[in-house]
Amino acid sequence: MSKLIQPHGSNEIKALLVNEEERASELRKAEGLKKIPITSRESGDLIMLGIGGFTPLRGFMGKEDWHGAVTKMALPTYKNLFWPIPITLSADKALADSLKIGEEAALFDVETEAILGTIKVEEKYAIDKELECKEVFKTTDSKHPGVKMVMEQKEVNIAGPVKVLSESYFPERFKGLYHKPADSRKIFEERNWTKVAALQLRNPMHNSHAYLAWVAIEVCDGVYIHQLVGNLKPGDIPADVRVNAINVLVDKYFRKERVAIGGYPLDMRYAGPREALLHALFRQNYGCSHLIVGRDHAGVGDYYGPFDAQKIFEEIPEGALKIQPLPLDWTFYCYECGSMASMKTCPHETTAKIDDDGNYVGGARLLLSGTLLRKLMSEGKPVPKEFSKPEVIAVLKEYYDNLEKKEKIELHSKADPNFKKP
Repeated sequence: MSKLIQPHGSNEIKALLVNEEERASELRKAEGLKKIPITSRESGDLIMLGIGGFTPLRGFMGKEDWHGAVTKMALPTYKNLFWPIPITLSADKALADSLKIGEEAALFDVETEAILGTIKVEEKYAIDKELECKEVFKTTDSKHPGVKMVMEQKEVNIAGPVKVLSESYFPERFKGLYHKPADSRKIFEERNWTKVAALQLRNPMHNSHAYLAWVAIEVCDGVYIHQLVGNLKPGDIPADVRVNAINVLVDKYFRKERVAIGGYPLDMRYAGPREALLHALFRQNYGCSHLIVGRDHAGVGDYYGPFDAQKIFEEIPEGALKIQPLPLDWTFYCYECGSMASMKTCPHETTAKIDDDGNYVGGARLLLSGTLLRKLMSEGKPVPKEFSKPEVIAVLKEYYDNLEKKEKIELHSKADPNFKKP
């Protein structure tokens, strides 16, 4: 029997991906069904249902579970199982009206032009989008990328159990990185890990990220660097660049037997505290006992306080999740200490100043962030050596030096009707 943490709400992973023997016949059948176009976010959710990342869900949520997730973080049809963010599928009214209850429909990814699955329609319903935004994102500001995502959903939600027929392009594009929960659990078991800390990443690892990982390794058997390989907001560094930057850091500065690297296919929702809870929930399914929660976890702009994502774990019902947060303070490089430090350890309270040439001109604490790193790199300004390892900076510099060329390629690809997403 496995000594790893149990999946959420279940004794086993509930994967909805059909086996290879069934796949061909299910795809042939799906070709003759009405097709529901699905967005990148919905595709990621569907694949997570397929690989068991969203255990124990059996498909897209009906209205009762949508409302429960939004207002109470609980799913009535799953015995009030804790769930912090609704997992839903939308369609335009004309298509929804054409679908009969009990009918099967194909789920068509408009970006990859692939049928990713099928759904048996059990329910069709409209939602209060403003309510969802107020509860999940704590704002209805259309500038918030998560709010924008919800408000652009189609008029009707379609609910029902799904069969997942494809993992899209993720296994091929991120071979060796993309993991199913069964994959990560196998890795942890082979290493005899039982206490595993997940480090959520959507940015390349600067020194604060590395410091958080090293701290976690000190108190756990190992750390699982778990990268998002779905869509991000404009301006974020693409997944393949981030993967390269993380690999060069781990290769030189980590003990190999204490770190595992994986990727998962979701789009970011930027829901801050609520998304931190979802991140914890599916990391439990991946076999992790702890989730590192640092400053501004899954946040965007100034919509959330820097440590709201830590506080929310104290507000949920006891036993809602088996996985535990590993809350860590704001970390930085301290010139007085001569090392990485945190608010809990460093007594030097002045902020370090860096001139336009990247030189240190006074102060103690150099505050590190992915946003600042992207700003410096995109403006062609030097990055202080204390900010990140030289191998990481080299990868990012190459990306930014070639950004204009890449943008031209992207513009060309959008104009070319024969272009296929890699």
